[in-house]
Amino acid sequence: MSNTDLRSGAERSYPLPHAGPDARFTESLVPSVAALLVGYGSPRIDCSADRAALETALGAFLYNPLESRT
Repeated sequence: MSNTDLRSGAERSYPLPHAGPDARFTESLVPSVAALLVGYGSPRIDCSADRAALETALGAFLYNPLESRT
């Protein structure tokens, strides 16, 4: 638990258990998040490496890694 968790007293909602494919994590999620970032002044995500990195970061935020499950 981080210091932020302790101060707020709130339980974390993320990461979610990763039980396999999730219909909410669609092909359109990454471009939607990228567009939102651009709307807040971040650079456009034009190259495939940046898109892959964003997809990886979203996955890491949303889901527990499969190898950490017991």
